Amino acid sequence: MALSEEEQRLLEQMEAALAADDPKFANTLRGTSTRRLHKRRVALAGLGFVVGIAGLIAGMETHPAVSVIGFVVMLVSTIAALTSWQHVGNGNDGVPARPSQPRPKSPTTDTPFMDKMEERWRRRQDDGL
Repeated sequence: MALSEEEQRLLEQMEAALAADDPKFANTLRGTSTRRLHKRRVALAGLGFVVGIAGLIAGMETHPAVSVIGFVVMLVSTIAALTSWQHVGNGNDGVPARPSQPRPKSPTTDTPFMDKMEERWRRRQDDGL
């Protein structure tokens, strides 16, 4: 059920009053945005990568299994960081960006030389089938 205009106005006034009285509590109620969450995950993945490097180097001194575990930690941290970084970089609140249209060709790539090469390629494909 939708709120009436008066109820929406009162709610906005109450939110503003709460934010003015106790900004820390108001931020707690708003929750964590997905962008902030992904930034935190990237930072933790970076820390995990450093721990993996330390394990890799320590494994050279002690036991090869420690090096393998360090490498796996580095690999998992890198994958986690790249995945989260994609969500941070697009600015769409955690929704991965999709290209809307293919990029137009630049005038330098649409030359007669390229046209000739494409035509030769097509002829080879047609003759080979």
